[in-house]
Amino acid sequence: MLINRIGLLALAMLASLTACSDAGPAADEAETLQVLLIPADGGTEDGTKADYEPLFAAVGKATGLRFELKVAQAYGAVVEAMCNGSADIAFVGPVTYLQAKERGCAELLAVAVEEGQSVYYAGLFARADSPVQKLDDLRGRSVAFGDVNSTSSFVYPVAMLLKGGLDPVKDLGALRLTGTHANSLAALTEGRVDAAALSLDSYEKAVRAGVPGARDVRVIARSQPIPYPPLAMNTRLAPELKSELRGAFHNVASSPEVRPEMIRGYGGKQVDGYDAEFPPENFDSAAREMALLSDDLRGEILKKSAEH
Repeated sequence: MLINRIGLLALAMLASLTACSDAGPAADEAETLQVLLIPADGGTEDGTKADYEPLFAAVGKATGLRFELKVAQAYGAVVEAMCNGSADIAFVGPVTYLQAKERGCAELLAVAVEEGQSVYYAGLFARADSPVQKLDDLRGRSVAFGDVNSTSSFVYPVAMLLKGGLDPVKDLGALRLTGTHANSLAALTEGRVDAAALSLDSYEKAVRAGVPGARDVRVIARSQPIPYPPLAMNTRLAPELKSELRGAFHNVASSPEVRPEMIRGYGGKQVDGYDAEFPPENFDSAAREMALLSDDLRGEILKKSAEH
């Protein structure tokens, strides 16, 4: 099966008890559209939510639509919220989008565009004073990953290790699943692990924010381009509303009521605009990377991470 289920099963209880439980009714039953965000940078009010509030405020300013933004406590919780109808729109990673899409809960809304591209990158980082210089140097070393359903803090970094001839269970030392990019970076800068996996966007956000120690790490391996984390909408929404949303995001950057600094994407970075005509098949490359991680491997990683 294309999409692995191990991570979602590991988070099912959390998904049912946390942020999704009070996200509200579907959009056709309420005036305010419910937006749920993956906890990419810690899930705090001054984190992912603050990154996307300007964009949704811009769309609301241009269209009159209203949105309520919440941050989930886990990536799998966003998939569950889309599938149980308590979220109308979601900011998700490519992997999370594919998981929800396969279950028939989500379809593509729009993808951010920066300098004509809609891509980002994952990285494996080590401290600047560390002897770790390349992937093979990670043998026997401890590594922090984010959420098991995260594209850039888990799936792509693990795939990078596999392609580099490293078995993450047998060849690495302790494995830690921290839940977020920010937590993984903190584990690295505080010396609790030898390396950490996170997106370059999350790392650059930490540098901009002056996070202690962020400038004292370096990339030892960088992924291939990854399709940019998309905005997805619930398949249950009325066709007319779906069309309105696509048009609103596609044209938001050119709206005279909107300031350019309101058009933001992943990590709160200002982007040029949003593409509501982004081909869904562009996410096929992410599906191929996901296929490298078998259910058994995910289960072994979860088991090993629980030992520490």
